[in-house]
Amino acid sequence: PLSPAAVVGAGLGGSAAAYFLQQHFGPQVQLDVYEAAGVGGRLATVTVNKQQYESRGASIHALSLHMQDFVKILGLKHRREVAGKSAIFSGEHFVLEETDWYLLNLFRLWWHYGISFLRLQMWVEEVMEKFMRIYKYQAHGYAFSSLEELLRSLGGEAFVNMTQRSVAESLLEVGVTQRFVDDVIAAVLRSSYGQSVLVPAFAGAMSLAGAQGSTWAVEGGNKLVCSGLLKLTKANVISARVTGISLHSSEGRALYQVHYESTEGQGSAFYDMVVVTTPLHPSRSNFTFENFDPPIADFPGAFQPSVTSVVHGYLNSSYFGFPDPKLFPFTSILTTDTPDLFFHAMDNICPVNISAAFRRKQPQEAAVWRVLSQQPLDKHQLKTLFRSYYSVQVAEWQAYPRYDAARALPPIVLHESLFYLSGVEWVASSMEMTAVAAKNVALLAYNRWHQELEKIDQKDLMHKVKTEL
Repeated sequence: PLSPAAVVGAGLGGSAAAYFLQQHFGPQVQLDVYEAAGVGGRLATVTVNKQQYESRGASIHALSLHMQDFVKILGLKHRREVAGKSAIFSGEHFVLEETDWYLLNLFRLWWHYGISFLRLQMWVEEVMEKFMRIYKYQAHGYAFSSLEELLRSLGGEAFVNMTQRSVAESLLEVGVTQRFVDDVIAAVLRSSYGQSVLVPAFAGAMSLAGAQGSTWAVEGGNKLVCSGLLKLTKANVISARVTGISLHSSEGRALYQVHYESTEGQGSAFYDMVVVTTPLHPSRSNFTFENFDPPIADFPGAFQPSVTSVVHGYLNSSYFGFPDPKLFPFTSILTTDTPDLFFHAMDNICPVNISAAFRRKQPQEAAVWRVLSQQPLDKHQLKTLFRSYYSVQVAEWQAYPRYDAARALPPIVLHESLFYLSGVEWVASSMEMTAVAAKNVALLAYNRWHQELEKIDQKDLMHKVKTEL
């Protein structure tokens, strides 16, 4: 039997990994979860006027089956949707505006961009349809020892290639026009990853699926999923920063010593199995691996700095070409890739607890806006977007991998029973991708521990799963 196991990080990856490990290894597994900052990781909230607002990781795609499951198991609720319209701003004018009337929106897209819009939808749907196979594989207990193998089992070499070439290249190839890429695709990727149409095709497809599908969020804040899963698994949460892992062996089996620093000082503990869910990149953590032979290599790649400013104030609608704020119709503004635009996106956000009586503020009233940018906004920029404001809360964070295509994906298996979860972000970064990776790591750990090797990296899984049903 597996004795103690450690999970490093208590964001969504860590809490989901703890939950799935316990599901597969049984309730007797002792789980220690190390977290330096606070449970929830990037799923943080900020308080404005006694109300809490989601400061980042905000929306979850309708097809996110693991996230749906977590919400059900934990007895949480979907947050009430508050309708609003979005538009894409070029710095001078709106290139695309949403209306109340769905058919008119389609007509506008069609009128502006012709068949590009349809081709985009078909491309995204094809990717999503294949991606959804992962749930069947996981339900049957199949796991993958590398991100490449996981992708290959879903969509063959084509899926692996999608992590090595840009979304722009892939879309132009299926006949989407450059204009549609520049106006629409660029705006969506800026608002989701803060990056350009050069992000890899797979990460792009996931982000575009979220932009065109229906999305939801958790009543009370998405971070409740993390605290809920940790409570449910009765995991022992240790508030400490892990500084490194050293390898020891006992009776022919690997034993991992986790070194940490807490307010009490330094400490360490031994584990049969460790799952690391914090990013192992020099820019993110100074994490050391000792006594490993061959040594565990450095992780390439950097993270994209990103700034979220939550501003309580009056929108300067004239900047967007609406001198009368009462007539400003949008609650969400995306932007094209224009050199002088200093922000990626902004939206009029609702609190995490939405009462039945809640209504969104009118454009002429003071509202809470979330502005995403790459650099902190200076006074002049804030004055450009807002006539006046009561408060600005700024969170700077290394949000997403800096995606430049054509680099090998990080490994999942670092050593016999030492696993790395965050590498999945280099495929695509979303709450559901993290949950899928957590389930894969738990299954992989279980199959390896019990030597069920026929459940790892199986070829031709679609066929096997069909015949097993």
